[in-house]
Amino acid sequence: MGQQPFETILEAHHAEIYRYLRRVTSRAAEADDLSQETFLRAYRAYRALPSDANVRAWLFTIATNLARNHFRSEGRRSRAHAAVTVSRSVLDDGAGPEGETLFNETRARVEAVVERLPLRQRLAFILRKIHDVDYEVIARSLDCSAETARAHVFQALRKIRHSLGEPPQMEIQR
Repeated sequence: MGQQPFETILEAHHAEIYRYLRRVTSRAAEADDLSQETFLRAYRAYRALPSDANVRAWLFTIATNLARNHFRSEGRRSRAHAAVTVSRSVLDDGAGPEGETLFNETRARVEAVVERLPLRQRLAFILRKIHDVDYEVIARSLDCSAETARAHVFQALRKIRHSLGEPPQMEIQR
């Protein structure tokens, strides 16, 4: 079985890669630029990609590396913004208008904490908790071990929970 046409890959993954970059940068124009560059680089390297490769993971790795380089080149690594959309499945308590207000307040607090996370923790958190990317892919994207990727996510979650006044919890991922 040969490779699928690149256009099919673009259609299947463009929106998700754009959303990821939008969350990482919090600026639509930067996300557009980085998304286009991601797919341009992917297109150039596509023929060399093994036919059994995980295309989604490969694209996330390219996007993550571009985002890291972007923050480095802009000299904004420490103040780079990340807009994280907290889903209802994470915070929903179904309590009507009071629940909606609580949800909005909690979401704003979580987003503020995520914006202040170190870049590697922020990227690992967004990849794992928002895009459900496995730790091995995160490790390749961040050029670290899977255990270090887990540690980045754990530290991010610990900081978020602390900011919300919740006791630290152990999270076991298998």
